Amino acid sequence: MKKIIVTGGSGFIGSNLVNFLLKRNFFVINIDKLTYSSNKSNIKNKKNYRFFKTDINNRKEIFSIIKKYKPSAIFNLAAETHVDRSIDNPKEFILSNILGVFNILEILRIFKKRKKEIKLIHISTDEVFGDILNKKERSDENYPYKPSSPYSATKASADHLIKSYVRTYNLKAIISNCSNNYGPFQFPEKLIPLMINNIKLQKSLPIYGKGENVRDWLWVEDHASAIDLIYHDGEFGETYNIGGHNEWKNIDLVHLLCDIMDEELDRLKGESRKLITYVKDRAGHDMRYAIDASKINIKLGWKPSVTFEQGLRNTVKWYLSNEKWLNDVTSGAYQRYYDKHYN
Repeated sequence: MKKIIVTGGSGFIGSNLVNFLLKRNFFVINIDKLTYSSNKSNIKNKKNYRFFKTDINNRKEIFSIIKKYKPSAIFNLAAETHVDRSIDNPKEFILSNILGVFNILEILRIFKKRKKEIKLIHISTDEVFGDILNKKERSDENYPYKPSSPYSATKASADHLIKSYVRTYNLKAIISNCSNNYGPFQFPEKLIPLMINNIKLQKSLPIYGKGENVRDWLWVEDHASAIDLIYHDGEFGETYNIGGHNEWKNIDLVHLLCDIMDEELDRLKGESRKLITYVKDRAGHDMRYAIDASKINIKLGWKPSVTFEQGLRNTVKWYLSNEKWLNDVTSGAYQRYYDKHYN
């Protein structure tokens, strides 16, 4: 039974990945410091599973966990991820997304010197490529980095740092850059769960600017399968883009979501669209992300398994069926954050 460490395994993508790996009979060690967007209850199956509450900057403890369990790989998903929060408090993003990655790399360098090499699969983002304004253009793995926010800048920094360790120290590392994920367990500061919750409660649906910003959407379980495939078949030192082939303007996405919610809640068609309101655009807001994921398709044979409409309906059904989970994560500090940004 292969042992895998997943950092950030109680967050949105992390918990979906942990559940994916457990179903495939991996032994999973989850390291998560349990910030506001993490939730231990996201992991249901506790067989062949260990959890450690710690920060990836805690070198002594991370080293001890690796030494004890001797994993074949570390999947690094531990990160601060929300752009709005990075604008408010960039320091937290520097600590987690840059210094935390540096800490992991230094630990792996020590193990390599001891002839105990461990793979690193680092999950990054398409936001490092910045605005893709030419509609005929998409960012492939060789596209220049142009980060626009403190969040994307810290992720870009980590990517560059890892590539330098691959070249200088010959570490066995692979980077993946993914597009916007959606699905179960996503904290409702992100667009889709935020809209689902507000539609359910018949609250206003805040849309930045005119809602013209374009994103490529990736079903989170498809992302998990791609990460697993990269672990097994990806080449060290390579980067793989993971995208949903699924570009949507924010306003068109919200319209579709409103219509699905009206069906699921037995409301009149068009009722939820009346809740849409437009709010001041955020600083440095990129207009369009568009990822070219042809490399992972050609080299490794991966492609998305669901259409966006199917995935979105599955997501709606999950949130409506897990009302307690949603209520628990939207209490207290979340409401204060929401009021600050959207009211």
